[in-house]
Amino acid sequence: MTDNQIIEPGAAESRPQSGSESAGDAALADAGCVPVEVSVIVPAYNEVDSVELLIGELAEKLGPGYEVVYVDDGSFDGTWGAVQRMAEKHRFLKLCRHHRNQGKTAAILTGFRAASGDIISVFDADLQFDPEDVVRQVAKLKEGFDVVTGEKRGHYDKRFVSSVYNRLARLVFQLNVKDINALKTFRREVLEEIHLRKDWHRYIVPLAAARGFAVGEIPVLLRPRRFGNPKFSGPFRIVIGLFDLVAVGFQTTFMRKPMLYFGSLGSLALGAGLLAGLVAIVLRLFGHGFRPLLYLVILLVVAGLVLFAAGLLGESLATISDRVEEIEKRLKDEGGRMKPEGRSDG
Repeated sequence: MTDNQIIEPGAAESRPQSGSESAGDAALADAGCVPVEVSVIVPAYNEVDSVELLIGELAEKLGPGYEVVYVDDGSFDGTWGAVQRMAEKHRFLKLCRHHRNQGKTAAILTGFRAASGDIISVFDADLQFDPEDVVRQVAKLKEGFDVVTGEKRGHYDKRFVSSVYNRLARLVFQLNVKDINALKTFRREVLEEIHLRKDWHRYIVPLAAARGFAVGEIPVLLRPRRFGNPKFSGPFRIVIGLFDLVAVGFQTTFMRKPMLYFGSLGSLALGAGLLAGLVAIVLRLFGHGFRPLLYLVILLVVAGLVLFAAGLLGESLATISDRVEEIEKRLKDEGGRMKPEGRSDG
């Protein structure tokens, strides 16, 4: 654990039940009776106004076997103090904190390290999702899926941008889901086997699908935001999302068989260069020298060689990545469950 994090597990095993606890909270934290099966990770940044309502709704609608891992991602509006006060009443809470804002992906990984359940759900702190949909996703997961994502239903401001983004994602990743970035529930092994970089929480679904995990989808309710402002909005966020889409698409396609893709393009470039060279020679023999055609030959040949070099480099990187994954799996088999990769200091 790094110095800029504090993790305080909720005392579900030791704190006596108080009279202020709700019936739902008592069911969630019935000490010693029901082991934790589902961990609901709640990344939060400056969500002080929603803390009490959110924790109350989670306590009311989540059943036995659930815990909530609340991750304060460097808030400065009093969120940490508010959730600490709620933890004094609700025994199913685990609290995690970043001393500075590191982003949602880092918050999810921090919550994952603190989670006890074999099923993980990522639940936003802004009250836009309904905890009952978590329960429905868990039930769907038990039908044989590894990941269950939600298709947002209801009114929201970024519907057009979201629809374009999801259509591009379906095209790039060849996924048969309508929404890759809504409420998500998945088995613990998913985050253990995929590697998340900054802002890649949006791509848990395609990364999991690329690893062979079974993906399902159900409709989920998206409610209007009640407090504060969206943390991930604006034109710059759209640009970041598009570039991340390209980067993840590259990882899940080209990096699987780099020589196949780059070698094919290189062969096409070299073939075109050879054809252009033959045309240039024929024209020269008939006294019609055309210098721009010579430049085109040079360009195509150099491009073909560069693409072949990129394919060979990609094969080397893919081989190294495969060996690292083999070592991780071997260590996991020998020493138990490994912690997910990811640094909390951003």
